Amino acid sequence: MAGPQPLRVLCLAGFRQSERGFREKTGALRKALRGRAELVCLSGPHPIVDAADAGSEPGSCPPEEQLRGWWFSEQEADVFSALQEPTVCRGLEEALETVAQALNKLGPFDGLLGFSQGAALAALVCALGQAGDSRFSLPKFIILVSGFCPRGLGLPESVLQGPLSLPSLHVFGDTDRVIPSQESVQLASRFTGCITLTHTGGHFIPAAAPQRQAYLKFLDQFAE
Repeated sequence: MAGPQPLRVLCLAGFRQSERGFREKTGALRKALRGRAELVCLSGPHPIVDAADAGSEPGSCPPEEQLRGWWFSEQEADVFSALQEPTVCRGLEEALETVAQALNKLGPFDGLLGFSQGAALAALVCALGQAGDSRFSLPKFIILVSGFCPRGLGLPESVLQGPLSLPSLHVFGDTDRVIPSQESVQLASRFTGCITLTHTGGHFIPAAAPQRQAYLKFLDQFAE
């Protein structure tokens, strides 16, 4: 008898991550979940141009290697700060539409995984879906790594006041200096029955033996 089909998970990259870079960063996790989950990686819709690269020829970087973001916290600069109140969330609607198109064209998916800015976006997607946005049906589960509650004017923050009613696993490092652990704890509090998984490292997706067992235990409840 054939075993259960691997769960399909749409994975949203962090800020300043290329699609190829994010696939590499999730390589250890992909290996740890082999046979249990298929990870489909997606980076943000907005290319990020560094000042040092401003003189480069347009298109000189392969699309899969282009650093990208989901949205920016300044109007004129391609920058993002998760911890400060921004004046704008430039590009957010395009980010939501990118996820909606991926769900439609690459799906169906069983769950969402997000890292850093991608985790904040994944949470927002689920909140909008629960609030009735027809672009987003609630997944079976969500995994948020180094996540935070998004801030900013023009952002429908009220939908993230919770509670969000879907199984969630929240992963964060005790020594994460990019997204302090209390930010991830605050996001986890928006979900009912959330599970937290802490590690001693920093801003990355952990996939060592202890985390692998926690991922598998969480995912096995959704296998059919």
